[in-house]
Amino acid sequence: MPDVSIRLLINIFSVLGALFALWKGGPAERMTAGIVFANVLVGQTGSLLAPDSDDVIRLVNDGLTAMVLLGVTVRYGALWMGGVMLFFAAQFAMHSYYMVTERPTGDYLNALINNIDFSGIIWCLIIGTAVAWRRRVRLARGKTTPAS
Repeated sequence: MPDVSIRLLINIFSVLGALFALWKGGPAERMTAGIVFANVLVGQTGSLLAPDSDDVIRLVNDGLTAMVLLGVTVRYGALWMGGVMLFFAAQFAMHSYYMVTERPTGDYLNALINNIDFSGIIWCLIIGTAVAWRRRVRLARGKTTPAS
């Protein structure tokens, strides 16, 4: 039962982080927020509708999300996106390891790595959004400040 509450907390955290990115982020942050929303939606829907295929759904979901985010990273080249890509690489490697070794995915190590990875992804998005927001505020102040 504690797994459900931690999963719920991480999903709430990810949705709030994505909403923050939609509200204050630039184009890269907003695009990533939409991708995170889709990832959470597919992950939750897959675990509810097809619990027997949940491992495959998670692997494909994270793999496709990483590929789409790679396009966003190449397009915008933000430093925080590199962190997101590294976290998704670790996530994909973990799913692959569990599938190849046929280990049950309900163990503590899987939950720990999954929770740390997804939280790291959201923290990268929040930090990237804060940096983009601050940059826009500084540029706006610089344009309105009288010349010395």
